[in-house]
Amino acid sequence: MKKQGNINVKTENIFPIIKQFLYSDHEIFLRELVSNAVDATQKLKTLKTIGELNTDINKLRVEVILDKEGKTITIRDNGIGMTDKEVDKYINQIAFSGAEEFVNKYKDKDDKNQIIGHFGLGFYSAFMVAKEVEIVTKSQVPNSKAVKWICDGSPSFKMEEVQKKTKGTDIILHIAEDSKEFLEEARLSGILNKYCKFLPVEIKFGTKTEKIDDPKGKKDKDGNVEKIDQISDNIINNTSPAWTKRPSNLKDNHYKEFYRELYPMEFNEPLFHIHLNVDFPFNLTGILYFPKLTNNLEVQKNKINLYSNQVFITDNVENIVPEFLTLLHGVIDSPDIPLNVSRSYLQADGNVKKISSHITKKVADKLSRMFKKDRKDFEQKWDDVKVFIEYGMLTEQKFFDKAKEFSLYKNTAGHYYTFSEFTEKVKEIQKNKDNKTIILYTNDPKEQHSFVKTATDKGYEVLELGGPLMSHLISRLESENNDIQFARVDADIIDKLIEKEESNVSKLSEKEQEKLKKIIEEQVDKEKFTIQIQNMGTSDAPFLITQSEFMRRMKEQQQLSGGGGMQMFGSMPESYNLAINANHNLVGKILAEKTKKKRVNLINQLLDLALLSQGLLKGEKLTEFISRSVSIIK
Repeated sequence: MKKQGNINVKTENIFPIIKQFLYSDHEIFLRELVSNAVDATQKLKTLKTIGELNTDINKLRVEVILDKEGKTITIRDNGIGMTDKEVDKYINQIAFSGAEEFVNKYKDKDDKNQIIGHFGLGFYSAFMVAKEVEIVTKSQVPNSKAVKWICDGSPSFKMEEVQKKTKGTDIILHIAEDSKEFLEEARLSGILNKYCKFLPVEIKFGTKTEKIDDPKGKKDKDGNVEKIDQISDNIINNTSPAWTKRPSNLKDNHYKEFYRELYPMEFNEPLFHIHLNVDFPFNLTGILYFPKLTNNLEVQKNKINLYSNQVFITDNVENIVPEFLTLLHGVIDSPDIPLNVSRSYLQADGNVKKISSHITKKVADKLSRMFKKDRKDFEQKWDDVKVFIEYGMLTEQKFFDKAKEFSLYKNTAGHYYTFSEFTEKVKEIQKNKDNKTIILYTNDPKEQHSFVKTATDKGYEVLELGGPLMSHLISRLESENNDIQFARVDADIIDKLIEKEESNVSKLSEKEQEKLKKIIEEQVDKEKFTIQIQNMGTSDAPFLITQSEFMRRMKEQQQLSGGGGMQMFGSMPESYNLAINANHNLVGKILAEKTKKKRVNLINQLLDLALLSQGLLKGEKLTEFISRSVSIIK
């Protein structure tokens, strides 16, 4: 049988469209061809299982063969094979309906996502890298003749009968000059590891050499058993990865081993995992891991690999996984995720939304169970997972509603509370004159130690609330609880943060306060500091520098969000409140000093001490302070 002709498409420019439009990433050709070979092998197993195949099945495998000198790559399988009629049907007819309609609709459009993935064009990705493609195939159908098909990338082809001993299919790619990079073993190995690492059929790529003990026990001069080279098939994939197994058949060490297989360069073990196993109303399997997170959220992303029937698709899963869950690591596999024709992009549809909601619920349920089952263990893990949970609370309302019951807040004494537990604990003592409960917090207990101590000395509780998301979360919690208000301990003097009906009486008259304010204003930067005379306790600091809770929080939020509506706050210069303790002896001394020099030195010294307590005294000003302090001691 000899046959030649044209591939049956109604347009002459279909191949350029396939090459340039559908498959912009040329390395995908290997994924497509290997996946097709795996499918052919799986079909053979199915026929055997249902009793439609009587012949014995040899060890089923796909082999990728690189011939650098001959400039060919061969993808070989011992699967179902094709008859001449099947080659004519599946290859020569281009297995997608309405080629002309397709071309007319999409050839001038940029949006690849509009192309629905049911055209069966995977094989033709070979022409992205090959100047000529051969198919040599022999069907498992009894008495079938082997067929050879050749095409150079144009609509023209040749087909003839050939001799082939084994059943199955060889796809032989004659690599084009502009694609010589794919003739490098390392390049092919990298692609196979990326796309084919977990395919369900063994994939051989060359051989590997390992050192083993001499089986005859031959020893060297030192009496040690000699090592010899053992050459074996290089199988590049794990055909039964952990996510394809039932959770009941796996133990904790299996999950950890699989994590190391996924991320061999990741040195930290995951905190815990979630095994996804759903078959209704959609099919979904996978394993998600909670890693130890850093404050750099961007670095953490793109660690979830999306598969479709164990074929790697992408590590960008933002369309199927809520954004906060992209901080997780692991694998999601679903044949129900709609893909475009090149299996490179996700299509948005109802299934995607359902899967996304299901994963969010599974994560929230897992965290809730952990909290209820072993709270102490959950508290120990909290600092490692809180950024992830806070991110979820800010971006997903349903997650926020569930997380309220298990999200934790630690006070400066190291005790953990849920938000409701903490507000209940402090609602009486930390209620201000407006009947609002003030939640005091610090983002740095060491740097703000003096403020924390002042608050705790009064019997108040202070939370440690640090991290890049905290200012946003605080605002969110305030919006959900109208009778609650957050205040950082250094946002004002403590008596102003939690203002009661009663207040301290000033030792200074109104006239003395006005005079004091004028004197200090002459010595400080009025653009930077707003001076306030405050009636504090005699044991409180003489000068205290604070920053408005509102302004500082807006600046922090702007820095994280990159601008938006709060950009105006990020561009404003830093400004602080300078609280002068009217009841402190040293403040009274400023008024009592007769000479201007002594008065100025005292003001500068007290101001620098206040700056130093906030970490704001640096450079030349710090040097001057040290020199002045030394001279005072002398």
